[in-house]
Amino acid sequence: MNDEQRVVGSDRVLAVLLELAEHPSGITLDELAQKVNGSKPTVHRALASLRKAGLAAQSARGVYELGDEFLRLAYRFQDARPETARIEPLLRELATEFGETTHYAILDGQQVVYRAKVDPPIGAIRLTSTIGGRNPVYCTAVGKLLLSYQVDSLQQLEQWLDGAELPKRTEKTLVTAANLYADVRASRERGFGLDDQENEVGVNCVALPVFLEPGRAVSGAVSISGLAYRRSLSSLVSSVDIMRGIIEAHLGPGSTRG
Repeated sequence: MNDEQRVVGSDRVLAVLLELAEHPSGITLDELAQKVNGSKPTVHRALASLRKAGLAAQSARGVYELGDEFLRLAYRFQDARPETARIEPLLRELATEFGETTHYAILDGQQVVYRAKVDPPIGAIRLTSTIGGRNPVYCTAVGKLLLSYQVDSLQQLEQWLDGAELPKRTEKTLVTAANLYADVRASRERGFGLDDQENEVGVNCVALPVFLEPGRAVSGAVSISGLAYRRSLSSLVSSVDIMRGIIEAHLGPGSTRG
């Protein structure tokens, strides 16, 4: 199979677009062709299509990068989401109240996707998470909590895992299906999820479910992530009722309980 067969048509353009997003400082044509496993003429034609639409640009240094039109569309889409207008105000209040980073995340397969993020206005180290970023379900508070609404037994969890391994990201990561299910079940029973430095050393997290539509399935989860040296996991747990009150003040009574 030659390069032209590997990357063709719309797949070629999408592959180039996705690769550009991984290089905010820009990437040369030679590097890009190597990354997407395509010939330089093929990739150059894809870039021409993207540049014509404003989705890619060539800088004065001769490297290629995402175009301003791509950013405009992405931000417009994010701002226009109905959930954004409802979720971001409560995330801002939580970030101000606790002085920590807040997130809203949804479940997407075996990963969580961060739909919104608010850093505290002052006095806190910014976390590396980004809107649109992903993390594994099994080692995040939001992931384990949202998973608790999908599996009701260890057998169901094992089917959901479908043989996937659970890499040990920290010394506290739960790496067996049995241990993970115990925590998932506990998340559902207590009504909130916890991350005890399981995803990242030095970062604790507590998450509450969000039901944007009464009587519907859980929509996502709101979380507060704090640096362990100054905000212990027990401190976050003791703040759950305050978190719940702020969320329900914005979204309505019962919006954290379904």
